[in-house]
Amino acid sequence: MTRPRGSGSAASEFAVAFLAELIRLGVRDVVVCPGSRSQALALAAAEFERAGVLRLRVRIDERSAGFLALGLARESGIPVVVVTTSGTAVANLHPAVLEASHSGIPLIVVTADRPAELLGVGANQTTVQAGIFGSAVRRAWDVAAPTSSAGATDLAAEVVTGLRDPLTTGPVHVNLALRDPLSAAVQVPDVVPGEWMPPPPPADLTTLEPGPLTVVVAGTCAGEHAEEVARQLGAPLLAEVTSGARFGPNLVPAYRTLLTEPGFGDRIERVVVFGHPTLSREIPALLERSDLEAIVVRGPERDAYNPGRSARIVGGVTVTGDLHPDARAWVGPWVAASRTLLAVDDVPAASLGDDRLERAEFARAQLARLREPVTRRMLAEAVWANTWPHDRLVLGASRLIRTLDRVAVGKKIPVVANRGLAGIDGTIATATGVALASSADGVTRVLLGDLALLHDAGSLAPTPGEPQPRMQVIVGNDGGGTIFDALEVAGSADPELFDRVLYTPQAVDLEALAAAYGWEYRRAATRAELDDALTASGDRVLIEVPLAR
Repeated sequence: MTRPRGSGSAASEFAVAFLAELIRLGVRDVVVCPGSRSQALALAAAEFERAGVLRLRVRIDERSAGFLALGLARESGIPVVVVTTSGTAVANLHPAVLEASHSGIPLIVVTADRPAELLGVGANQTTVQAGIFGSAVRRAWDVAAPTSSAGATDLAAEVVTGLRDPLTTGPVHVNLALRDPLSAAVQVPDVVPGEWMPPPPPADLTTLEPGPLTVVVAGTCAGEHAEEVARQLGAPLLAEVTSGARFGPNLVPAYRTLLTEPGFGDRIERVVVFGHPTLSREIPALLERSDLEAIVVRGPERDAYNPGRSARIVGGVTVTGDLHPDARAWVGPWVAASRTLLAVDDVPAASLGDDRLERAEFARAQLARLREPVTRRMLAEAVWANTWPHDRLVLGASRLIRTLDRVAVGKKIPVVANRGLAGIDGTIATATGVALASSADGVTRVLLGDLALLHDAGSLAPTPGEPQPRMQVIVGNDGGGTIFDALEVAGSADPELFDRVLYTPQAVDLEALAAAYGWEYRRAATRAELDDALTASGDRVLIEVPLAR
């Protein structure tokens, strides 16, 4: 390690050495929020960016920064560092840390703290930061104020080692006390960026054979392996839209309905679960049954999915043996029934004849169809139809994600959603991180409700001097939280009180909001306007789609 020349700050020396080692170990992205106590880390990151060995993003809101880092890490698979100053800045990272914990997303949270002599004496911007994230982080270090760069390299190596364990991948916290002088001019050393070594595959594989009447459930982040296992087992694939497995010959998009139909759900003898299912009540009800065998493949998320508390938790599965002779008789009716349930014959058939009246009637029908007001199903299907493998689709926690899960046909496209805790916060920031980290030459579409947009509106703000990814933010605006209309409380609560505290009506001018943050604005109230908006060019477009409550 070359000692930073001209440095008169132990804080700067330690920050440079710590970041240099992370870069050598394969870390590429740092998200920084401005602050006095963290200035050495921020300035060191900026110097490494200038040297071309680090990508730096700057955000003024720590909550937005945390979810931006989460999106970068989710798309790249590489840990991302997020740096904050002390005090409330640290607490503002907690939502993103919780989501990362429950989703198994690798974040390196570095928070600057006051040295020991300033703790417990009422010093400004000082609170108890050690252990602030509790069990949400996989590991935490409370580092005393350094007097030199000693220990920085070892600390970075220790941080990375834990993130390479498939069972401990997730957020970690380095709480670093820093003493005046908080920074000094530094010259960063030459660093050769290393390649990130991802966690190895699980060693404890369980062997399954085709046999009993099996279904494969794929929740968020299940991945393509779930689809492969379903084919090998001859099993219907009940894949959520966020699973990464919503494709293939065994796919059953209308799984919710069929799980409650006689001859389908009641015949299941075995269920194999990948990922984290969150979009239906039917899946947890299935796993709570005592008359079937449940096998859950554990991922990096904090808790294995086991609502019935009786599943066998395994590290992975492999399938051996030939398909059962009755496999086609089992999976075929599921697939056929699902296709029937999803079929919507709302497209007028074109006349092939020469009759002028027939052709005129066809033209009128087509025109009427294009002028139809947009419905939730129409919006969900249009976004799905216009998204391709080189794009990214990010779904907010709103009514629309459930609508899409009910109607999306099989399609192998990348879908992202924060379903670890399924909160509405951070959707725009996460999508921005996904877009920035994506190497595909496409557009990142964000489909969300109006409340989810307003909850993260600050993440629309561009950062001068940084690349702005190509994004479409598609907002289904029904004036509030209509997802609550589907809950039992809607039938028992006083309507006025229900609207006040649950539906929470809003009337924000989204066109003015888009203009304030420099986004192009489009309003799509009809099918034709929606199709035009989704296919139009533009780097940053906010599309407002008015929806009836």
